Amino acid sequence: MKLFSLALFAALSATSFAKTYPVTGNTVNCRSGPGTSYGVKKSYQKGQSVSISCQTSGTSVSGNNIWDKTSDGCYVADYYIKTGVNGYITTKCGSTGGGGSSGSYCKKINTAGVNLVAQWEGFVPSPKPDPIGLPTVGYGHLCQKKNCAEVKYKFPLSQTTAKQLLSDDLPKYTACLAGYLNSKVKLNDNQLAALTSWTFNVGCGNVKTSTLVKRLNKGENPNTVASQELPNWRKAGGQVMQGLVNRRKAEIKLFKTASSKQAYPKCQ
Repeated sequence: MKLFSLALFAALSATSFAKTYPVTGNTVNCRSGPGTSYGVKKSYQKGQSVSISCQTSGTSVSGNNIWDKTSDGCYVADYYIKTGVNGYITTKCGSTGGGGSSGSYCKKINTAGVNLVAQWEGFVPSPKPDPIGLPTVGYGHLCQKKNCAEVKYKFPLSQTTAKQLLSDDLPKYTACLAGYLNSKVKLNDNQLAALTSWTFNVGCGNVKTSTLVKRLNKGENPNTVASQELPNWRKAGGQVMQGLVNRRKAEIKLFKTASSKQAYPKCQ
């Protein structure tokens, strides 16, 4: 009886003293992947304690792009968890949650990709509605708050600060794209850049359910898939937009431009 009690006490103690961290935000969502575009699996309330199994990078929240995978198997923005450290406190997750990426893909796309996005988004120095009425600024930054209050650069933007804002925005879209692809997919830097441009344009949710991603994950030839699938994404607000037709052609051209530099699943 005494031995049983000691064993039980030890087991309970191990559970009780496992390291946990308090939630600092009100009703913080825990998502299926490390980003705000992923579905909500559950929510935590302020003051609730969570256990972190690993961490990874994802959507930046108030300047912090670390996401914590909790013992519930979902991801929460590290910004809302009081770890006491401005950085990683444990090992990095083996995948980004949605796919088979090891997390070692190129987090930033090449210059050709950045220039392509900037070219087709167009430069807007101060917030104004885009062709379908959504408030944007810079090179395609979609405003999250009234008057784009979340933007840290002064309005009107210069082309330099607009490029900086674009550079802040793009990794989120590369990350969600990588999260939907499995590790069998092989992409060079031009291919990853072209698909990041597409993702930036159509949104992570649409990319996740796209036939393009499904075909790539099945192991089909990337050049064939991109050539056949990208042209389908030519509508905005239910209308075919010539600008989107032309953008898809430019993305396909970049995608099919030969390069020896691997970008996904590992960055060279």
